[in-house]
Amino acid sequence: MNEIIELTKINFSSVFISMFVIFIGVKTIVSLLEWGINKLGLETKWMRKQREEHDLLIQTSQGLSSLQEQHEKEVARSTLRDEEISNDIKKLTQMFVDKEIDDMRWEINNFATNVSEGKPCNKDSFKHCIHVYEKYEKILEENGLENGEVEISMELINEVYKQKLKEGF
Repeated sequence: MNEIIELTKINFSSVFISMFVIFIGVKTIVSLLEWGINKLGLETKWMRKQREEHDLLIQTSQGLSSLQEQHEKEVARSTLRDEEISNDIKKLTQMFVDKEIDDMRWEINNFATNVSEGKPCNKDSFKHCIHVYEKYEKILEENGLENGEVEISMELINEVYKQKLKEGF
Protein backbone atom coordinates (compact mmCIF):
# COMPACT_ATOMS: atom_id res chain seq x y z
CA MET A 1 0.00 0.00 0.00
CA ASN A 2 2.92 2.28 0.58
CA GLU A 3 3.80 2.03 -3.08
CA ILE A 4 0.40 3.32 -4.15
CA ILE A 5 0.61 6.24 -1.74
CA GLU A 6 4.02 7.14 -3.10
CA LEU A 7 2.67 7.05 -6.68
CA THR A 8 0.13 9.69 -5.77
CA LYS A 9 2.93 11.93 -4.53
CA ILE A 10 4.70 11.94 -7.93
CA ASN A 11 4.92 15.33 -9.58
CA PHE A 12 3.51 14.56 -13.08
CA SER A 13 4.46 17.95 -14.50
CA SER A 14 8.13 17.24 -13.79
CA VAL A 15 7.74 13.78 -15.40
CA PHE A 16 6.30 15.30 -18.59
CA ILE A 17 9.02 17.96 -18.70
CA SER A 18 11.67 15.27 -18.18
CA MET A 19 10.24 13.16 -21.01
CA PHE A 20 10.10 16.20 -23.28
CA VAL A 21 13.73 17.02 -22.53
CA ILE A 22 14.70 13.38 -23.19
CA PHE A 23 12.90 13.41 -26.59
CA ILE A 24 14.60 16.68 -27.57
CA GLY A 25 17.92 15.21 -26.53
CA VAL A 26 17.38 12.06 -28.59
CA LYS A 27 16.34 14.18 -31.59
CA THR A 28 19.46 16.30 -31.20
CA ILE A 29 21.70 13.26 -30.95
CA VAL A 30 20.09 11.70 -34.05
CA SER A 31 20.50 14.98 -35.97
CA LEU A 32 24.17 15.20 -34.95
CA LEU A 33 24.76 11.58 -36.00
CA GLU A 34 23.02 12.23 -39.32
CA TRP A 35 25.14 15.35 -39.88
CA GLY A 36 28.30 13.44 -39.05
CA ILE A 37 27.41 10.55 -41.33
CA ASN A 38 26.67 13.00 -44.19
CA LYS A 39 30.02 14.73 -43.62
CA LEU A 40 31.82 11.41 -43.80
CA GLY A 41 29.96 10.50 -46.99
CA LEU A 42 28.36 7.40 -45.51
CA GLU A 43 24.81 6.35 -46.30
CA THR A 44 22.47 4.65 -43.88
CA LYS A 45 19.60 2.37 -44.80
CA TRP A 46 17.11 5.12 -43.91
CA MET A 47 19.00 7.70 -45.99
CA ARG A 48 19.24 5.30 -48.95
CA LYS A 49 15.49 4.63 -48.77
CA GLN A 50 14.78 8.37 -48.64
CA ARG A 51 17.08 9.00 -51.64
CA GLU A 52 15.45 6.17 -53.63
CA GLU A 53 12.00 7.58 -52.93
CA HIS A 54 13.20 11.00 -54.03
CA ASP A 55 14.68 9.55 -57.24
CA LEU A 56 11.46 7.64 -57.91
CA LEU A 57 9.46 10.83 -57.44
CA ILE A 58 11.71 12.70 -59.90
CA GLN A 59 11.49 9.85 -62.43
CA THR A 60 7.69 9.72 -62.14
CA SER A 61 7.49 13.49 -62.61
CA GLN A 62 9.63 13.30 -65.75
CA GLY A 63 7.52 10.43 -67.08
CA LEU A 64 4.34 12.43 -66.54
CA SER A 65 5.86 15.43 -68.31
CA SER A 66 6.79 13.22 -71.25
CA LEU A 67 3.29 11.75 -71.40
CA GLN A 68 1.75 15.22 -71.26
CA GLU A 69 3.92 16.41 -74.17
CA GLN A 70 3.01 13.32 -76.16
CA HIS A 71 -0.69 13.88 -75.38
CA GLU A 72 -0.49 17.49 -76.55
CA LYS A 73 1.17 16.39 -79.81
CA GLU A 74 -1.54 13.75 -80.34
CA VAL A 75 -4.29 16.30 -79.69
CA ALA A 76 -2.74 18.70 -82.21
CA ARG A 77 -2.37 15.89 -84.77
CA SER A 78 -5.97 14.82 -84.14
CA THR A 79 -7.23 18.37 -84.60
CA LEU A 80 -5.39 18.69 -87.92
CA ARG A 81 -6.80 15.35 -89.06
CA ASP A 82 -10.32 16.45 -88.08
CA GLU A 83 -9.90 19.61 -90.15
CA GLU A 84 -8.68 17.58 -93.12
CA ILE A 85 -11.66 15.22 -92.83
CA SER A 86 -14.03 18.17 -92.55
CA ASN A 87 -12.55 19.76 -95.68
CA ASP A 88 -12.76 16.45 -97.54
CA ILE A 89 -16.43 16.08 -96.56
CA LYS A 90 -17.12 19.61 -97.79
CA LYS A 91 -15.43 18.83 -101.09
CA LEU A 92 -17.36 15.57 -101.50
CA THR A 93 -20.62 17.32 -100.65
CA GLN A 94 -19.92 20.01 -103.23
CA MET A 95 -19.02 17.36 -105.83
CA PHE A 96 -22.27 15.52 -105.07
CA VAL A 97 -24.33 18.71 -105.37
CA ASP A 98 -22.61 19.59 -108.66
CA LYS A 99 -23.29 16.11 -110.02
CA GLU A 100 -26.96 16.25 -108.95
CA ILE A 101 -27.34 19.65 -110.63
CA ASP A 102 -25.67 18.42 -113.80
CA ASP A 103 -27.79 15.24 -113.90
CA MET A 104 -31.04 17.16 -113.41
CA ARG A 105 -30.01 19.76 -115.97
CA TRP A 106 -29.19 17.03 -118.49
CA GLU A 107 -32.46 15.20 -117.81
CA ILE A 108 -34.55 18.38 -118.27
CA ASN A 109 -32.69 19.48 -121.41
CA ASN A 110 -32.88 15.97 -122.88
CA PHE A 111 -36.63 15.83 -122.26
CA ALA A 112 -37.02 19.30 -123.82
CA THR A 113 -35.12 18.07 -126.87
CA ASN A 114 -37.41 15.02 -127.16
CA VAL A 115 -40.49 17.24 -126.85
CA SER A 116 -39.22 19.73 -129.45
CA GLU A 117 -38.48 16.90 -131.88
CA GLY A 118 -42.03 15.69 -131.49
CA LYS A 119 -41.18 12.35 -129.92
CA PRO A 120 -44.08 10.79 -128.04
CA CYS A 121 -44.16 11.62 -124.32
CA ASN A 122 -46.81 10.63 -121.82
CA LYS A 123 -48.35 12.66 -119.01
CA ASP A 124 -46.18 10.99 -116.33
CA SER A 125 -42.96 11.99 -118.14
CA PHE A 126 -44.12 15.62 -118.16
CA LYS A 127 -44.99 15.45 -114.44
CA HIS A 128 -41.67 13.79 -113.67
CA CYS A 129 -39.77 16.47 -115.57
CA ILE A 130 -41.66 19.25 -113.77
CA HIS A 131 -40.92 17.56 -110.42
CA VAL A 132 -37.21 17.27 -111.33
CA TYR A 133 -37.21 20.96 -112.22
CA GLU A 134 -38.68 21.86 -108.81
CA LYS A 135 -35.96 19.84 -107.06
CA TYR A 136 -33.38 21.46 -109.36
CA GLU A 137 -34.56 24.94 -108.36
CA LYS A 138 -34.53 23.98 -104.68
CA ILE A 139 -30.95 22.70 -104.85
CA LEU A 140 -29.84 25.84 -106.67
CA GLU A 141 -31.52 28.02 -104.04
CA GLU A 142 -29.98 26.06 -101.13
CA ASN A 143 -26.51 26.47 -102.61
CA GLY A 144 -26.86 30.09 -103.65
CA LEU A 145 -26.62 29.34 -107.39
CA GLU A 146 -28.60 30.77 -110.27
CA ASN A 147 -30.55 29.03 -112.99
CA GLY A 148 -29.69 30.14 -116.48
CA GLU A 149 -29.56 27.05 -118.62
CA VAL A 150 -32.80 25.23 -117.98
CA GLU A 151 -35.38 28.04 -118.00
CA ILE A 152 -35.84 28.04 -121.78
CA SER A 153 -36.18 24.25 -121.84
CA MET A 154 -38.81 24.41 -119.07
CA GLU A 155 -40.75 27.11 -120.95
CA LEU A 156 -40.90 24.81 -123.98
CA ILE A 157 -41.91 21.79 -121.82
CA ASN A 158 -44.63 23.80 -120.05
CA GLU A 159 -46.04 25.12 -123.34
CA VAL A 160 -46.19 21.66 -124.89
CA TYR A 161 -47.66 20.21 -121.66
CA LYS A 162 -50.38 22.88 -121.56
CA GLN A 163 -51.12 22.28 -125.24
CA LYS A 164 -51.41 18.53 -124.71
CA LEU A 165 -53.68 19.07 -121.69
CA LYS A 166 -55.96 21.26 -123.86
CA GLU A 167 -55.99 18.58 -126.52
CA GLY A 168 -56.94 15.94 -123.94
CA PHE A 169 -53.82 13.86 -123.45
